[in-house]
Amino acid sequence: MKQPTALYSFEPSPETLKKMKDFYRPFQSDNDNPYIDLFAKNDAVAVTIYKQNKKGKIKVVFQGPDAIKEAKIWDLTARDQNLPKKEKAEIKNIYPQIGSDEVGTGDFFGPVCVCATYIQKKDLPLLEELGVTDSKKMSDEHILAIGPILLSKIEYSQLSLPNEKYNEVKDDFNMNVIKAKMHNRCLLNLHMKHPKATLYQDQFAEPGQYFSYLKNEAKVVTKINFHTKGESLFPSVAAGSVIARYSFLKKMQAMNERYGMEFPFGAGEKVDAFIEQFIERYGKEELRKVAKLNWANYKRLK
Repeated sequence: MKQPTALYSFEPSPETLKKMKDFYRPFQSDNDNPYIDLFAKNDAVAVTIYKQNKKGKIKVVFQGPDAIKEAKIWDLTARDQNLPKKEKAEIKNIYPQIGSDEVGTGDFFGPVCVCATYIQKKDLPLLEELGVTDSKKMSDEHILAIGPILLSKIEYSQLSLPNEKYNEVKDDFNMNVIKAKMHNRCLLNLHMKHPKATLYQDQFAEPGQYFSYLKNEAKVVTKINFHTKGESLFPSVAAGSVIARYSFLKKMQAMNERYGMEFPFGAGEKVDAFIEQFIERYGKEELRKVAKLNWANYKRLK
């Protein structure tokens, strides 16, 4: 009887990635896929290590009857992602609540911004009046208009990581580690003031992996409700996403004014073309202050 095929994928830390490559290199098979860095397989499991994508992420996929057993060598939280998903329990908002979200992690230019907000039931009419929802569903013009009101009416904790600082730490921490540390600090700042509030976070990693990113932190907020698309489910996460986006937009505006150029969002072809223009005007060293230099956009420079 044929064994069922299991599947698991995750984004390893730089340290784990190096160990994995060293471990599987003697067993690797030939492959002509330009997106694959290393491929190794036997009768029970195939391991695929993909190259870094445009967002600076590296994914490893385990597939086969022994996929989960093999994956647990590297990630103890590994589980079969091929299993049918259980029906989700009804999502309930509990107040007061603290929720966090981030922006800027998909942009070559501009900082990484994280924000947590403290929301009580009495704040809901204001959020509804302002049209606060997932910031990705709101126009930047709308966010810039309501941002100052939110900052004056809602209790929040917001952190921004400038790219000059990002480039100093990028070799020690991948993007998920950076995000986890920033989320933890924002949540902690509000949790210390409101310890009875329920905590929510827009999930970007499995809980076990998330907390492994924080193993060296002195204080870690632990009782968090993780949900994907949390900004569409919880007012505190939605408000956090809007304030984070507002901060990101204001900092991009400041960059535009400082350099007399309009920096593009994202990491597409427009960004590649803009890099050449920026370097021609200000030089390659100045790019370190405004861009994430470990991204493919920078590596494509001739």
